Amino acid sequence: MAGQRFGDLEAVVMDRLWSYGRPATVREVLEDLQRERTIAYTTVMTVMDNLHKKGWLRRGREGRAFLYEPVSSREGYTARLMREALATSDNQAAALVHFLSDLSPEEAEALRTALKVVPPEGRT
Repeated sequence: MAGQRFGDLEAVVMDRLWSYGRPATVREVLEDLQRERTIAYTTVMTVMDNLHKKGWLRRGREGRAFLYEPVSSREGYTARLMREALATSDNQAAALVHFLSDLSPEEAEALRTALKVVPPEGRT
């Protein structure tokens, strides 16, 4: 799977697909996006095809159309970005200390909750 952030339109398309919670056609995504912006079918089709080629979407045929769905969850994508950002640091411990010191109280609570969910043997 591609290890990079989505482009602007890719992010919008992925947000829509994640929000649906089910596979969708290019036409469905297009009609949804057209409520907020002027956009061509071919543009949406190209973006979804590119996301498929990059490994972010899987697709299967339904009649003459493809149904697309995300390969991973929004949370999985976010976690991947966080790991990739951490990997760019020469001193990961220091980067984590900076990250943790900037957490809001709500984020700190979410971290405490997450650490209770993940068993110690699942942590490396």
